[in-house]
Amino acid sequence: MPDLSQVIPRTASPHDVLRAALGALEAGRRVVLASVVARHGSAPSTPGQKLCLFDDLTAIGTIGGGAVERAALGMMGRALDELVSTPKLETFRLGPSLGMCCGGSVEILIEPMLPAAHVLVIGAGHVGAFAAPLLASLGFRVTLCDARAAAADPARVQLPAPLAGALPAPLAGALPAPLAGAQEEPGPALGEQVRVVLADHDDPEVTADMPRDLGEAAALVMTHDHGLDQAAIEWALARGFGYVGGVGSRAKAARTRARLEAKGVAERDVARVRMPVGVDIGARTPAEISVALAAELVAWRAGRRRARWMPAASAPAGEEQAE
Repeated sequence: MPDLSQVIPRTASPHDVLRAALGALEAGRRVVLASVVARHGSAPSTPGQKLCLFDDLTAIGTIGGGAVERAALGMMGRALDELVSTPKLETFRLGPSLGMCCGGSVEILIEPMLPAAHVLVIGAGHVGAFAAPLLASLGFRVTLCDARAAAADPARVQLPAPLAGALPAPLAGALPAPLAGAQEEPGPALGEQVRVVLADHDDPEVTADMPRDLGEAAALVMTHDHGLDQAAIEWALARGFGYVGGVGSRAKAARTRARLEAKGVAERDVARVRMPVGVDIGARTPAEISVALAAELVAWRAGRRRARWMPAASAPAGEEQAE
């Protein structure tokens, strides 16, 4: 539990607090937001006031100051300590327990917020070109890399129009214009959804937009070459990606793990390679494999955004997986 006794929030309007919180999230930082939603009787807090606590233990805004704010900061600090936490509506009674005699009470919504999870897709082949925009539509920040100029063409990276046109309006509106079909208000351009990089996986440019702590990020390996797949998986493990998955058959997965063991890679790291990657839905085509691996990544994100996947008895997405 962090020590917040010396934290003095910087005064700011609710709008500025929201802007600061969004900026931190965009930079890959965790924040906890507190908002006054109701006041009953005599109390210093006003509905609409906001306070944000950042992961460096600085804060901005106010929810009324004094003992109420100190108590709320304590709860926010505990929430910040957890990788995943649900919003909570807390009632603070301004009586002896807080050293106050106002007599009223305030209701404050405390919301832990995590930045979007980053996913690096290594290989812009058939699966990569389909999986990247699909993952972006699910709220992941996606980088797709390939050293082949023809493969790393942004024009290839889009969901088929019939599928995109079948999406519900709210989701289709969040997709790039080529994916949104006939929606009246197309979403952001493709470049804002999927970052396509013409480079090998270990080029510094590939991870330039990713958080320093790659334990919060995922790497999916699906290149056109088995030797390159092996090198990319070894690199992803060494860089500390929280999730490492690879497209391939069970036989390829066994050879990959054997090579990792032969090179002295720690057993713990070998065990957390998800290969063949994806939830078992009997996937065969690039689109089906993309759906399977996207489902597994959603489950990983809903967990602790850390490496928690271990070899399981359940079958992978398909007997064989192709680039």
